[in-house]
Amino acid sequence: MSLNEIANQDVSKSNSEDQGNPIMETFRDNSFHWLAGIVSGLIFFLSVLVLFIWLWANANDIILGGPPPTLTGWEESYRELTGFDEVTDLDGSGVTVCVVDSGIEMNHPDLQRLTLSGWLDVINNQETPYDDEGHGTAMAGIIVAKDGLRGNAQGVDLLVAKAIDSNGEGTDEGIAEAVNWCTNQQADIISLSLGGEGGFGFGGITTDELEDAVQDALDQGVFVVAAAGNDGQDDDGDVSSPCSVEDVICVGGATRLGNVWSGSSEGDNDGRIWPPMLPRSDPDMKPEVLGPGAEVPVLFAGGSGDGSWWGWASGTSAATAWVSGGLALILEAHPEFQREGASGGPNAIELIKTELSENSQMDDGQEDHDDHFGYGIFRIDLMLEALGNSSSEEADSLSQEQFIVAEKLNNSNQAERRNTPNVPPASSTKAAEWAELTD
Repeated sequence: MSLNEIANQDVSKSNSEDQGNPIMETFRDNSFHWLAGIVSGLIFFLSVLVLFIWLWANANDIILGGPPPTLTGWEESYRELTGFDEVTDLDGSGVTVCVVDSGIEMNHPDLQRLTLSGWLDVINNQETPYDDEGHGTAMAGIIVAKDGLRGNAQGVDLLVAKAIDSNGEGTDEGIAEAVNWCTNQQADIISLSLGGEGGFGFGGITTDELEDAVQDALDQGVFVVAAAGNDGQDDDGDVSSPCSVEDVICVGGATRLGNVWSGSSEGDNDGRIWPPMLPRSDPDMKPEVLGPGAEVPVLFAGGSGDGSWWGWASGTSAATAWVSGGLALILEAHPEFQREGASGGPNAIELIKTELSENSQMDDGQEDHDDHFGYGIFRIDLMLEALGNSSSEEADSLSQEQFIVAEKLNNSNQAERRNTPNVPPASSTKAAEWAELTD
């Protein structure tokens, strides 16, 4: 007889003996009931615990979970595209960024650890930060979000100026007031994810009050980053204002695959007779760079009305905020180029723009500026590498550019309304659009 047969015979014999033994049968029955009781108790305890956590979270306005993996995956793709995944020791600390937009939702789960350095409301004059449109929260989140989505410059000192109303509209006068406030609050960077029709101007003289305020900021060494516009599928031939101002860093949109987003506005760099504009030259040809502009993961204000705090948006607005965050990392690494730095001022802006024109990721086969692709896709890793040996002496070696401070000639001639793209819902496949300006 084999060992297996002997073992099977012993087991069979043991079972047979147990079946005839009342004590063993009782023990087995009690063990089963005891085990079933433990399992049932654990299930009940876990159910009560889940309910308690849910009630506690709702009572304390805490959102359980976070952005879906699709969004975090898209975000990581853009970090790889722009080189942010290669930067681990910079977060924008010591740099002041001012976002002019529709406000900010401070109760968002990704912003609850944020402390604002300043707040201005030119729409309703409220002292407490809020966002009744949502666009500003989305743009600020691209820079400073934590815990869910990852802002690309989480350590900056953030100023927020609300100059866009609940309809996504603002006046030149109101936005100019916000820009002037940013400048007076010692901002190093002003991020303008907005645009519209510019005023009449030539040779540095403009009738546009916002362009006037932007030029004043530039003259004081403030970097201004603005959106190229979203009319690429029905292009009017040039980027929006104030992105069109010479020393502004004008940002178009790119896709995750490194192509131009279809809605990104084209720049007119050849000049024209009417309205008169001289040809643009390097490093100020428009747009200068591209940033993430298609299905960009963003924060939603107020849970977007349906409990959703995260989603995506398409447009050059998102690209602008992305580049603003990258610029903050550059100024952290090179504080000499901040407005109060040893080499700060218009020369520093010219230097950074020159480096952007030489160290952005151009399209395949591209050798010079392209009216759609700019100087290429913004690459923070290439910029930091190129500036590694920069110094105040290098900045001072640049020729002093002569700036003409624009004067407001005629208020009646300027476009009064300036719109910012709406953030589309999470399930939307329609790009954010800019409404027409009205006189």
